[in-house]
Amino acid sequence: MSSWLTANQALLGWLTFASVATFLVSVVTLPWLVARIPADYFAHRKRHATPLKQRHPVIRLALLIGKNLLGAILLAGGLMMLFVPGQGLLTMAMGLLLLDYPGKFALERRLAGQHAVLAGLNWLRAKAGAEPLVIDHPDDAD
Repeated sequence: MSSWLTANQALLGWLTFASVATFLVSVVTLPWLVARIPADYFAHRKRHATPLKQRHPVIRLALLIGKNLLGAILLAGGLMMLFVPGQGLLTMAMGLLLLDYPGKFALERRLAGQHAVLAGLNWLRAKAGAEPLVIDHPDDAD
């Protein structure tokens, strides 16, 4: 084991750097991103149309590929960080939020509808001066 560590010091150094950088970026960007969520984002059963759909198709495709690529990199990095020091679960969550996949909005609504998660999100929003999130719980009728 120690021979592997010695042979892979550069890799471990880069993984440590990536872990620290991901943590710092998440600490700085998370409150800003949570504050940018529209207050009624989860009040509807279907996702709002994004401004991205109104852009030129080539720009939209490039942004979509870039967002999903970054999400995949963060997800893979988070999986690696489960085995080395780092913010593995947080990095994986950030990757999953960036990726596009079927059922993503329903999963986001279900998670945001959890009392502890909603309280944390609204606390971050209050610190940024944003209105609290309004949640239409998935089991409620429209």
